Amino acid sequence: MALKKGDFIDEQARHPHACGLIVKVMGGGEGFEKIVCCDHDLTEQDVVAEMGSPAGRKRGALPSAVVLDEKKLYPDSCGLRVMIMDGGAGFKEIRCCGHSLTISSMRELKFGQMRAPEPEQTGQAGTA
Repeated sequence: MALKKGDFIDEQARHPHACGLIVKVMGGGEGFEKIVCCDHDLTEQDVVAEMGSPAGRKRGALPSAVVLDEKKLYPDSCGLRVMIMDGGAGFKEIRCCGHSLTISSMRELKFGQMRAPEPEQTGQAGTA
């Protein structure tokens, strides 16, 4: 079973004493294998219908609302995109299509630099 847009993967579903990582699938997911967090393998078994309580979730170096996009690093992949919703203190990696997305992937994706710089305008501008 592949992941689909809108799925939530919640570590608390099977591992209530872990950091409580929860991610939302934003796209892709045909080649999803697992998420490794707190030395647990989170798979399709950890898909839940909705986001659970924020109680007991421990944030780590992986900030909330960050999107990890497999397609940006691996153009030949299924293009899994996930948003970190909460938790993540024990996050190690996401395995998809044989690739590994880690916290260092955030730097490689150059978050905060999503838009190209505006081109310089030369000459006259305006309406006549």
